[in-house]
Amino acid sequence: MIRKILKITLIAVFAITVSINGYTQETLKKIAERGELRVGMSANQPPFTMKAKDGGVIGYEADLAQILAASMNVKLSIVEIPFPDLLNALETGKVDIIMSGMTMTMERNMKVAFAGPYILSGKSILTKSSAFSDTDESSDLNEGTIKLVALKGSTSEQFVREDMPEAELLLANSYDEAIKMLEEGKASIMVADYPICAYTALVHPEKGLTTIDRPLTIEPIGLAMPPNDAHFHNMIQNYMNGLSLIGFLDILEMKWFEAGDWVEQVK
Repeated sequence: MIRKILKITLIAVFAITVSINGYTQETLKKIAERGELRVGMSANQPPFTMKAKDGGVIGYEADLAQILAASMNVKLSIVEIPFPDLLNALETGKVDIIMSGMTMTMERNMKVAFAGPYILSGKSILTKSSAFSDTDESSDLNEGTIKLVALKGSTSEQFVREDMPEAELLLANSYDEAIKMLEEGKASIMVADYPICAYTALVHPEKGLTTIDRPLTIEPIGLAMPPNDAHFHNMIQNYMNGLSLIGFLDILEMKWFEAGDWVEQVK
């Protein structure tokens, strides 16, 4: 399916994007010289990006990155980096772009440029306690007796600090670490993006984890790029517009967020 869609995508993107050889902007020059697009991902934010049984990185953003690199006629190199270190990796030139379930916020946009959004997400919770299964407002969790865990450097951390200041906040460097805190009783609730909570509850029924039906917030997820590189940003944004117009983003969303056929690849 991906190959068929790629043929259509290449035609659409050619018509609306800037040729990589037509400009001399720094980022595009480096990508062209290397023949390689380096995409930073945490590889532990399912179904956006995650490790398969064979050790490869799969997910919504892995597919999107593959199409992007192919359209630019370069090789894709997925660089696995812990989520808290992704922005620094972009700023120091270790990666060309970030695709890792990153919410487009004003604070981040002051440091980097964004293209998108390519999907909308929102904050949710994952818990072993039935007492929180009907939570529909962040104020329900704003109590000093509740221990929350969130990914360090994420908008989930910021969300807890701003909306649940009375609760005790613990920080984890990965979702695996956060889920382990839930299992060991060190935290009562993990706050994370809705798809990650839903995925974890789905593939690990033996852990007794549950999530809520609707996210507590709505957040745009986008692709982060170096600032002050207008041609690179223009090319990527036009590319994303093209994928949206031909329905490719809808196909990816159905594959990774609704169908669930891929679950066996990571169990």
